Amino acid sequence: MSKSMDIKHNVSENNTQSSAVATKMRFEYEDDEEVATESSNLEEDSAMCEPETSLVISGDNKTSADYYFDSYSHFGIHEEMLKDVVRTKTYQNVIYKNSFLFKDKVVLDVGAGTGILSLFCAKAGAKHVYAVECSSMADMAQEIINKNGFSNVITVLKGKIEEIELPVSQVDVIISEWMGYFLVYENMLNTVLYARDKWLVQDGLVLPDKASLYLTAIEDADYKEDKIEFWNGVYGFDMSCIRKLAISEPLVDTVKQSQIVTNCHLLKTMDISKMSAGNASFTAPFKLVAERDDYIHALVAHFDVSFTKCHKLISFSTGPKSQTTHWKQTILYLEDVLTICQGEALMGTMTVAPNIKNPRDVDITLKYSLNGRNCVASRTQFYRMR
Repeated sequence: MSKSMDIKHNVSENNTQSSAVATKMRFEYEDDEEVATESSNLEEDSAMCEPETSLVISGDNKTSADYYFDSYSHFGIHEEMLKDVVRTKTYQNVIYKNSFLFKDKVVLDVGAGTGILSLFCAKAGAKHVYAVECSSMADMAQEIINKNGFSNVITVLKGKIEEIELPVSQVDVIISEWMGYFLVYENMLNTVLYARDKWLVQDGLVLPDKASLYLTAIEDADYKEDKIEFWNGVYGFDMSCIRKLAISEPLVDTVKQSQIVTNCHLLKTMDISKMSAGNASFTAPFKLVAERDDYIHALVAHFDVSFTKCHKLISFSTGPKSQTTHWKQTILYLEDVLTICQGEALMGTMTVAPNIKNPRDVDITLKYSLNGRNCVASRTQFYRMR
């Protein structure tokens, strides 16, 4: 069996975004490696940059939705997304290299942020672009659009998609960067589906149109011992009640390829152009086969996104074998330390659904079992991304 991998996690204590983008999930490696993505069609690479964000939220009557939109009012989160070259260059390539999809078309940009996708579409020849943004970043987007000479092509609408009225009855194209951590965190997909059902012309395009969620297993003894088992004994006192909280919260972090113990299993593929809102919740079986003798401390999820209507397929991956994105990967630590031998399989099911009280949170139920030569285990664990 291999010993724990040389992995170091540094917590950025001062990186304070709102509760919608939880800082407890923001971690960096001291020696972060960037691996070229195999699926993205990128023209250039760029160093990733974590923003310094600070947001003071006042008022006693804010709901979870208010905190979500408030988080996108600060420029720092937009800086992080714009500097994500995999994300932004892929969208740019989709639009510029497939201008025939946008030429003389009416486009709806859902969750426009700074308006970067709207600007791409306008430059590619769109007839008109409606950029919808609920946060106060809409005011900045309007100024950006004015400064760049596209105010006659792009109309910024400030508000929630579910509450605004478009000046037109139909649009030809809906474009959005809706993906959250673990693909469905923040539940913005349902907003895109709402816009699709209300405004998209028959045979219109939703971009991206495909998204797939994957699962694998890793060895990660050092981190689990340092951040989770730590609570079992703190200066001679039992604080295991906090351990229960720590292990139930998925971690967003970057996983090294050397940590991967099993194959990668496809959990769910979503066809954004056809699926119904309810299909964002699912239960899927998995079978993870060990590629070497090792320990398993956690399961890791990542997603791929595809634009299948382009002249040539364009896609990108957020997996540990691809170039790092701001989404990184989502890590779910197991109660058990599993000893697995090459060829043995960790079996189970994963159930994913929006939290009932706060639909932007994600509830995850993991059932797993291993019947190996050196380890027999079976357990159900519950997680919440918030």
